Amino acid sequence: MMNNDVSPHETLKIGALLAVTAGILDAYTYLVHGEVFAGLQTGNLILMGIHILNSNFADLVHYLIPLFAFMLGVILTRLFQQRYAEHHDESLRPVCLMIFEIILIILTAFLSPYLSDRLASALISITAAIQLQEFRKLKGAPFTSLMMTGNVRTLAESFYDGITQKNKKALEKGCDILVIILSFFLGAVFTSLLVPILNEKAVLLAAVTLLIGIFILLRVRSNQKLKNIVPKV
Repeated sequence: MMNNDVSPHETLKIGALLAVTAGILDAYTYLVHGEVFAGLQTGNLILMGIHILNSNFADLVHYLIPLFAFMLGVILTRLFQQRYAEHHDESLRPVCLMIFEIILIILTAFLSPYLSDRLASALISITAAIQLQEFRKLKGAPFTSLMMTGNVRTLAESFYDGITQKNKKALEKGCDILVIILSFFLGAVFTSLLVPILNEKAVLLAAVTLLIGIFILLRVRSNQKLKNIVPKV
């Protein structure tokens, strides 16, 4: 059962949608824009190391661009978080950042035929960075929708503790993390199926999942406002 203190953007529904989005973004840049990862910068570093070992120094920029674009995305998001906290209702901040993500995704989808792979992957890396920087908790606990290694560790630990110690909370956490991992996996699978059909526009699937997330967050916000307005009988 979800704690009432958990923010709407920390719920499992939103976490799963973000994980689907992350799977789409990484699969898209890898399949369509030069076999680089939008969010999985560990993968880019590994590929960069392999190219260095093989003396393919000309290809290093190919992997450095998404890496630096990701860092730029984190910095820009951090600046927005600081400014937004000073002047606005923070409950709307996740919605605003999801809208920014959608804008970047739409730009990439329709401008990709005219952009180099490096620039297109940079735009999607900024998108992934926005998501990682803003959405960092699931039901109040640390979480990432982009990189599954930590989630796989949490999955194993939670199920072990749940089974050996008969800890229901650990089992519930394990089930939640399993949903996140499967969501990421499905995002990558759906993208691999769509790319042969839609080509560069396959990334628009990520815009759809984010729109669903925005709808959920706005509906929750609207219901909360309604509860505050309607007097208790």
